Amino acid sequence: MKVYTARQAILNRKKQVVAYELLFRDGLNNAFPDVESNQATAKLLLDSQFNQGLKEITSGKKALINFPERALLDLIPSLLPADQVIIEILEDVKPTPEVYEACRQLFHKGYKLALDDFVYSKPWVPFIKICRLIKFDIMATPLDSIAPLVNKLKQNKSLKLLAEKVETNEEYLQAKAMGFDYFQGYFFCKPQIIEQRDVDSSQAAIIAIYNEVLRDNLNYESISKHFEHDTALSYKLLRFINSGLFAVREEIGSLRQALVYLGEDRVKKFVCLIMTAHLAQNKPTELTQLSIVRARFCELIAKKVSPGMSNNAFIMGLFSLIDAILDKSMEDVLLTLPIADPIKEALLGKSNILYHILEVEKSYEKASWWAMKQACEKINIDEAELVKYYTEAISWANSYKSLNNTNCTN
Repeated sequence: MKVYTARQAILNRKKQVVAYELLFRDGLNNAFPDVESNQATAKLLLDSQFNQGLKEITSGKKALINFPERALLDLIPSLLPADQVIIEILEDVKPTPEVYEACRQLFHKGYKLALDDFVYSKPWVPFIKICRLIKFDIMATPLDSIAPLVNKLKQNKSLKLLAEKVETNEEYLQAKAMGFDYFQGYFFCKPQIIEQRDVDSSQAAIIAIYNEVLRDNLNYESISKHFEHDTALSYKLLRFINSGLFAVREEIGSLRQALVYLGEDRVKKFVCLIMTAHLAQNKPTELTQLSIVRARFCELIAKKVSPGMSNNAFIMGLFSLIDAILDKSMEDVLLTLPIADPIKEALLGKSNILYHILEVEKSYEKASWWAMKQACEKINIDEAELVKYYTEAISWANSYKSLNNTNCTN
């Protein structure tokens, strides 16, 4: 599956690119699609930060991201590293006390806030005090009409101003003369489409996980079981942990460990983000379905030959096809995931117990009986047991596939 993000450069007074605004797209057509703003923001975050990573999309510069009212109230921006983003408060957000309190919390967490397409009114005054950037759409509010307001705002030395939708050199020079700090618009460049590969998520897994997080007491064991049935969600979970939002002090060896590491509040926000963005996704592809079979098969083999490695074996099998799914090298993918070294080594073809388990799985999958016999000897497992394990793995994976098909047709 391909996903799309547009980025538009933001330049300083020397015409140097200092940041990018990220814009959701649903195809190569460089225009905002007809989707609800909360869904667009959720999809943008999942397709950028939890797929490729913001730094790669923005070449290491700050990312400006629009957040609608609901996302602000739910503190969704707190799922992103504060040093990588500027939170844009959309122009249709209402300046209510509830929204102000949410923005105030984000401000004290170290996030920089921006008012998008700003039009002055008294209720916005408290927001100006906690914002570091104000954007003016100079097509909607021409420069001549906002000159007095700009002069007043420039008295606040901690506040920067951005002229948006600059389309001519004359507009740029006028905005620069008025004291604007940053500029954005077609005069400099149109939004650039970034095309990426993503992994399909299962509707059934998303709904089941969402139902779990709505419970009063979070059951990490139950939630991890649902993640186990979905390669895409597991991948995004580990990308989230490795997003730079917090220091990873230990390598992850199981999905339950990953969830506990996040904590209840972040797990709930992350799942709600997934629910908003991917409720209408298609059924799993054959590659993702096969990776789920592999995960269970490897886990069952490990329980027989090295029980202490069964969780690691599951993750190894789950991500054993992630390079093919994302059209990236395994080396590049593993750089973005905080998984344990034995898993990484096995996926990169280095000899260890997990690698030999994966070799058994691959040879069985291809019906390469001679290779399977040799692989089984290395981990001291009876070939005859593999039929039972593989049958169970297929049945286990199909249980969710069947549930997903039911949900799609009901």
